[in-house]
Amino acid sequence: MFRGFGPGAFEWLAGLERDNSREYFTATRDVYETEVRGALEALLDELSLAFGGPVKVFRQHRDLRFARDRMPYKTRTYGVLAGDPASAAGLYAELSARGLYAGTGYHQLARDQLERYRAALAAETTGPALEAAVAAARAAGLDVEAETLRTAPRGYPRDHPRIVLLRHTAMIAGARLAGDGGVAREAAFAHVAGAWRAAAPVVAWLDAHVGMSAEEPRRQARS
Repeated sequence: MFRGFGPGAFEWLAGLERDNSREYFTATRDVYETEVRGALEALLDELSLAFGGPVKVFRQHRDLRFARDRMPYKTRTYGVLAGDPASAAGLYAELSARGLYAGTGYHQLARDQLERYRAALAAETTGPALEAAVAAARAAGLDVEAETLRTAPRGYPRDHPRIVLLRHTAMIAGARLAGDGGVAREAAFAHVAGAWRAAAPVVAWLDAHVGMSAEEPRRQARS
Protein backbone atom coordinates (compact mmCIF):
# COMPACT_ATOMS: atom_id res chain seq x y z
CA MET A 1 0.00 0.00 0.00
CA PHE A 2 1.18 3.50 -0.80
CA ARG A 3 2.12 5.35 2.40
CA GLY A 4 3.33 8.64 0.95
CA PHE A 5 6.74 9.96 0.01
CA GLY A 6 8.99 10.58 2.97
CA PRO A 7 11.66 13.28 3.09
CA GLY A 8 14.23 10.61 2.31
CA ALA A 9 12.87 10.17 -1.21
CA PHE A 10 13.55 13.78 -2.13
CA GLU A 11 16.84 13.83 -0.26
CA TRP A 12 17.93 10.80 -2.29
CA LEU A 13 17.04 12.53 -5.55
CA ALA A 14 18.88 15.68 -4.51
CA GLY A 15 21.86 13.50 -3.68
CA LEU A 16 21.71 11.90 -7.12
CA GLU A 17 21.85 15.36 -8.68
CA ARG A 18 24.98 16.16 -6.66
CA ASP A 19 26.66 12.78 -7.17
CA ASN A 20 25.44 11.08 -10.32
CA SER A 21 27.73 8.11 -9.93
CA ARG A 22 27.39 4.35 -9.77
CA GLU A 23 29.00 4.46 -6.35
CA TYR A 24 26.25 6.70 -4.94
CA PHE A 25 23.48 4.72 -6.60
CA THR A 26 24.82 1.37 -5.42
CA ALA A 27 25.38 2.56 -1.85
CA THR A 28 21.85 3.98 -1.57
CA ARG A 29 19.95 1.55 -3.78
CA ASP A 30 17.71 0.39 -0.93
CA VAL A 31 16.38 3.95 -0.56
CA TYR A 32 15.70 4.11 -4.29
CA GLU A 33 13.95 0.72 -4.38
CA THR A 34 11.67 1.38 -1.41
CA GLU A 35 11.17 5.12 -0.89
CA VAL A 36 11.45 6.34 -4.48
CA ARG A 37 10.64 3.78 -7.17
CA GLY A 38 8.72 1.46 -4.88
CA ALA A 39 6.58 4.26 -3.49
CA LEU A 40 5.87 5.67 -6.96
CA GLU A 41 4.82 2.22 -8.22
CA ALA A 42 2.53 1.82 -5.22
CA LEU A 43 0.92 5.21 -5.87
CA LEU A 44 0.32 4.44 -9.53
CA ASP A 45 -0.98 0.96 -8.74
CA GLU A 46 -3.67 2.42 -6.51
CA LEU A 47 -4.51 5.20 -8.96
CA SER A 48 -4.92 2.65 -11.74
CA LEU A 49 -8.00 1.34 -9.92
CA ALA A 50 -9.71 4.68 -10.57
CA PHE A 51 -8.12 5.74 -13.86
CA GLY A 52 -7.40 2.37 -15.49
CA GLY A 53 -4.46 1.28 -17.56
CA PRO A 54 -1.29 -0.66 -16.81
CA VAL A 55 1.46 0.91 -14.71
CA LYS A 56 4.90 1.52 -16.16
CA VAL A 57 7.74 3.03 -14.13
CA PHE A 58 10.77 3.77 -16.27
CA ARG A 59 14.28 2.62 -15.47
CA GLN A 60 16.59 5.00 -13.65
CA HIS A 61 19.54 4.23 -15.90
CA ARG A 62 19.87 6.55 -18.88
CA ASP A 63 20.19 5.36 -22.45
CA LEU A 64 23.56 6.86 -23.31
CA ARG A 65 23.61 5.84 -26.97
CA PHE A 66 22.30 9.21 -28.12
CA ALA A 67 23.18 11.32 -25.06
CA ARG A 68 25.49 14.31 -25.17
CA ASP A 69 26.71 13.79 -21.61
CA ARG A 70 27.68 10.57 -19.86
CA MET A 71 25.74 10.85 -16.60
CA PRO A 72 24.55 7.28 -15.96
CA TYR A 73 21.29 8.08 -14.13
CA LYS A 74 18.22 10.19 -14.63
CA THR A 75 17.71 12.73 -11.87
CA ARG A 76 13.96 12.14 -11.86
CA THR A 77 11.96 8.96 -11.37
CA TYR A 78 8.78 8.77 -13.40
CA GLY A 79 6.01 6.51 -14.58
CA VAL A 80 2.74 6.48 -16.48
CA LEU A 81 -0.66 4.92 -16.56
CA ALA A 82 -1.28 4.04 -20.18
CA GLY A 83 -5.01 4.57 -19.99
CA ASP A 84 -7.13 4.80 -23.14
CA PRO A 85 -5.38 2.77 -25.88
CA ALA A 86 -6.95 5.08 -28.47
CA SER A 87 -5.29 8.14 -26.93
CA ALA A 88 -1.73 9.35 -27.44
CA ALA A 89 -1.73 10.78 -23.91
CA GLY A 90 -0.54 8.88 -20.86
CA LEU A 91 -1.16 9.85 -17.25
CA TYR A 92 2.27 10.85 -15.98
CA ALA A 93 3.74 11.21 -12.48
CA GLU A 94 7.30 12.18 -11.59
CA LEU A 95 9.49 12.51 -8.52
CA SER A 96 12.49 14.81 -8.48
CA ALA A 97 14.36 16.92 -5.96
CA ARG A 98 11.82 19.65 -6.80
CA GLY A 99 8.85 17.56 -5.64
CA LEU A 100 5.98 15.52 -7.08
CA TYR A 101 4.82 16.42 -10.59
CA ALA A 102 1.69 15.11 -12.31
CA GLY A 103 0.50 15.85 -15.81
CA THR A 104 -0.82 14.56 -19.08
CA GLY A 105 -1.07 15.58 -22.71
CA TYR A 106 0.68 15.08 -26.02
CA HIS A 107 4.38 15.44 -25.20
CA GLN A 108 5.44 15.35 -28.84
CA LEU A 109 3.48 15.93 -32.03
CA ALA A 110 4.55 14.08 -35.17
CA ARG A 111 4.13 15.83 -38.50
CA ASP A 112 0.71 14.35 -39.22
CA GLN A 113 -0.49 15.19 -35.71
CA LEU A 114 0.87 18.72 -35.97
CA GLU A 115 -1.01 19.30 -39.22
CA ARG A 116 -4.28 18.16 -37.65
CA TYR A 117 -3.61 20.16 -34.48
CA ARG A 118 -3.04 23.40 -36.35
CA ALA A 119 -5.97 22.93 -38.72
CA ALA A 120 -8.40 22.23 -35.88
CA LEU A 121 -7.02 25.02 -33.69
CA ALA A 122 -7.20 27.58 -36.49
CA ALA A 123 -10.80 26.72 -37.35
CA GLU A 124 -13.46 28.80 -35.63
CA THR A 125 -15.68 25.75 -35.20
CA THR A 126 -13.14 23.81 -33.13
CA GLY A 127 -10.29 26.10 -32.06
CA PRO A 128 -12.02 28.13 -29.33
CA ALA A 129 -12.79 24.93 -27.41
CA LEU A 130 -9.09 24.21 -26.89
CA GLU A 131 -8.48 27.83 -25.92
CA ALA A 132 -11.21 27.50 -23.28
CA ALA A 133 -9.87 24.14 -22.04
CA VAL A 134 -6.36 25.55 -21.66
CA ALA A 135 -7.71 28.57 -19.79
CA ALA A 136 -9.69 26.32 -17.45
CA ALA A 137 -6.63 24.14 -16.79
CA ARG A 138 -4.57 27.19 -15.92
CA ALA A 139 -7.34 28.51 -13.67
CA ALA A 140 -7.20 25.16 -11.84
CA GLY A 141 -3.51 25.73 -11.12
CA LEU A 142 -1.94 23.74 -13.94
CA ASP A 143 0.94 24.85 -16.11
CA VAL A 144 0.28 24.27 -19.80
CA GLU A 145 3.70 23.80 -21.29
CA ALA A 146 5.18 22.86 -24.63
CA GLU A 147 7.98 23.54 -27.02
CA THR A 148 6.98 26.42 -29.25
CA LEU A 149 8.06 28.01 -32.49
CA ARG A 150 9.52 31.49 -32.33
CA THR A 151 7.10 32.76 -34.92
CA ALA A 152 3.89 31.73 -36.66
CA PRO A 153 3.93 28.34 -38.38
CA ARG A 154 4.09 28.47 -42.16
CA GLY A 155 0.72 29.25 -43.69
CA TYR A 156 -0.80 30.89 -40.59
CA PRO A 157 -0.99 34.65 -39.99
CA ARG A 158 0.97 36.16 -37.13
CA ASP A 159 -2.13 38.00 -35.93
CA HIS A 160 -4.31 34.88 -35.66
CA PRO A 161 -6.34 35.13 -32.44
CA ARG A 162 -4.90 31.81 -31.22
CA ILE A 163 -1.35 32.34 -32.51
CA VAL A 164 0.24 31.52 -29.13
CA LEU A 165 -1.31 28.05 -29.16
CA LEU A 166 -0.64 27.63 -32.88
CA ARG A 167 3.08 28.00 -32.18
CA HIS A 168 3.02 24.96 -29.89
CA THR A 169 4.61 21.75 -31.15
CA ALA A 170 3.33 19.74 -28.17
CA MET A 171 1.02 20.26 -25.19
CA ILE A 172 1.38 19.08 -21.59
CA ALA A 173 -0.79 20.23 -18.69
CA GLY A 174 0.40 19.51 -15.16
CA ALA A 175 1.46 20.83 -11.78
CA ARG A 176 4.21 20.27 -9.21
CA LEU A 177 3.87 19.85 -5.46
CA ALA A 178 6.96 20.71 -3.43
CA GLY A 179 8.54 17.81 -1.58
CA ASP A 180 9.91 19.75 1.38
CA GLY A 181 9.31 17.56 4.41
CA GLY A 182 7.86 14.79 2.23
CA VAL A 183 4.39 14.34 0.71
CA ALA A 184 1.75 12.52 2.74
CA ARG A 185 -0.41 9.80 1.22
CA GLU A 186 -3.63 11.81 0.89
CA ALA A 187 -1.81 14.90 -0.37
CA ALA A 188 -0.10 12.85 -3.08
CA PHE A 189 -3.38 11.25 -4.20
CA ALA A 190 -5.17 14.59 -4.25
CA HIS A 191 -2.40 16.30 -6.20
CA VAL A 192 -1.90 13.64 -8.87
CA ALA A 193 -5.57 12.77 -9.41
CA GLY A 194 -6.52 16.45 -9.32
CA ALA A 195 -3.97 17.38 -11.96
CA TRP A 196 -5.05 14.56 -14.26
CA ARG A 197 -8.72 15.46 -13.92
CA ALA A 198 -8.11 19.18 -14.45
CA ALA A 199 -6.15 18.40 -17.64
CA ALA A 200 -8.79 16.00 -18.99
CA PRO A 201 -10.63 18.59 -21.18
CA VAL A 202 -7.35 19.49 -22.91
CA VAL A 203 -6.63 15.83 -23.59
CA ALA A 204 -10.20 15.22 -24.76
CA TRP A 205 -9.79 17.97 -27.39
CA LEU A 206 -6.46 16.55 -28.53
CA ASP A 207 -7.93 13.05 -28.74
CA ALA A 208 -10.88 14.29 -30.78
CA HIS A 209 -8.95 16.48 -33.22
CA VAL A 210 -5.39 15.16 -33.29
CA GLY A 211 -5.29 11.54 -32.22
CA MET A 212 -2.58 8.98 -32.79
CA SER A 213 0.20 9.38 -35.32
CA ALA A 214 0.56 7.04 -38.30
CA GLU A 215 4.26 7.87 -38.56
CA GLU A 216 7.20 5.92 -37.16
CA PRO A 217 8.38 7.27 -33.78
CA ARG A 218 11.39 9.57 -34.03
CA ARG A 219 14.61 8.34 -32.48
CA GLN A 220 15.70 10.69 -29.75
CA ALA A 221 17.98 10.84 -26.74
CA ARG A 222 16.35 9.94 -23.44
CA SER A 223 17.08 12.03 -20.39
